[in-house]
This record gives sequence, C-alpha cells and structure tokens, in this order.
Amino acid sequence: MTAECRPPRALHRVPCIERNPALRQTRPMTHWLQRNIIEPGKLPLLLALASFVLTFLLTRLVTRLIRAGKGPFGNIKTGGLHIHHVVPGVILTVTGGFGAVASDRHGVGAAVCAVVFGMGAGLVLDEFALILHLDDVYWSEEGRKSVEIVVLTAALVGLVLAGFLPFGVNDMTAQELHDRGGVMLSVGVNFLFSLVCLAKGKGRTAVFGVIVPLAAVVGAVRLARPGSPWARRCYGRRPRARAKARLRAYRHDRRWAGPSRRFQDWIGGSPDP
Repeated sequence: MTAECRPPRALHRVPCIERNPALRQTRPMTHWLQRNIIEPGKLPLLLALASFVLTFLLTRLVTRLIRAGKGPFGNIKTGGLHIHHVVPGVILTVTGGFGAVASDRHGVGAAVCAVVFGMGAGLVLDEFALILHLDDVYWSEEGRKSVEIVVLTAALVGLVLAGFLPFGVNDMTAQELHDRGGVMLSVGVNFLFSLVCLAKGKGRTAVFGVIVPLAAVVGAVRLARPGSPWARRCYGRRPRARAKARLRAYRHDRRWAGPSRRFQDWIGGSPDP
C-alpha cells in the first residue's frame, strides 16, 4: 500500500481513557465530583470536613500521648493558667468563618478559609463537653459528649456533601429533578420521624434516621425510653407500657452499652476511673 492510500493514523487511535479500564472506572466518580461538589461550590465544604475530622483525630492523639506521659507534647500554660485548645479553636473558627463569607465559593481564598474553619471547629468541638458543663470534664464520663457531637457533625456534613441536600446544582434534567425531589421528600419524612425519636429519648437513632432512610421509622414506632418527654406525657396513665419501656431499655443498654463505650474509647480515649 502506498503512502497515498494509507489511512491517516489518527483515525485508528483509541483514546487513552478507552484503552485503560482504570481510567474508564474513574469517569463516573470524576463526573459526580465535578457536578455535585465543584460546580455547586461545595469544594470548600469538603475541605472543611476533611480538616475538621483530621484535626479532631490528631488532637485526640496528642492529648492521649500527653495523658500517658509519652512524646514531646505537653499542656500549654501561661502564668499557671492552663490554656485549653478550645481557645485557639475559637480564633481559627471565627477567622475562617468570616474569611469564607467574604470569599468567592470557587476561589482559592474560600478553600483556605474552609480549611482554617474546619481546623478551628475540630478543636472547639473536641472540648464541647467543657463548654457545656463549664468544667474540665475532658477525661470524665461527661467528656464522651465531645466524641458524640463530633461524630454527629461529621455525619451530617457528609450527608450534605453526598447530595441529600443538592442545592446549587444547576441545569438538571427532568429525570434528575424528579429523582432529587424524591430524595428530598424522603429526607423530610425521615426528619419528622427523627423528631419523634428525639422526643422518645433516642438521640442516636434520631441522628441515624436522618442519614439512613427508614431507620428513624423503627425508633419512632417502638416504645419510648423511660424519662423521655414522650414517656412522661403518654405513659403516665399506662403502667403496662411504662413497665415494658423500662424492661426494653434495660435489655437494650445491657446489650449495646459495652460496644458503644469501646467505640468511644477507641476514638477519644477511655475516661478516668
């Protein structure tokens, strides 16, 4: 075949992304990231969540090393006053928050301020129990509330990033609008069931029900925990329901209290005896 009859070589070239299966598999993820994170301006939120979780984990690691007397770390004191890390956390949170408000969502400044805000929020919520009780309860039973609120915050922010609140996504097709409308309706219904769970004294189930569909339904239809607002209002004249609620709460706590405590101890360290 002569050079004149030879077909152009470019016509036989296969794009690199079509030849490489790994690249083909990353296309849906890249499209989802571009459409749901970058285009709506949620990249700062993603960076804030990442810095928030990382700061909390590093802070807990450092405090556990200080508690064990290991490593080069130590408490910060000035004039005999112990400076808790909630103090620099408040400064970082305020700085990053105001900076993010004044920045463009798609700019570098917003990304930097989001990281600063996430770091500050991680430091502040790590000592949430201290703020709540106005006492140094970091290594006490009350200090477990800090771990719970951090896990709750990370889960809810992750819910927003995952698209359950898809505000800011433009140019959606009719099918996409229908799908997202169904998702938002489902989230709204689950939120109502979560409020019922909260009234029944099931805080963790309420939060889990917002994130996982139908989880709050189970908690809403089951008996309330003793001492909850629902139990005080609805079980006052129902002794059988009140006794059954106490028995069910006792069995539940006996089964799950141990694993829950071990999970919290694994993340934040065990409290003082």
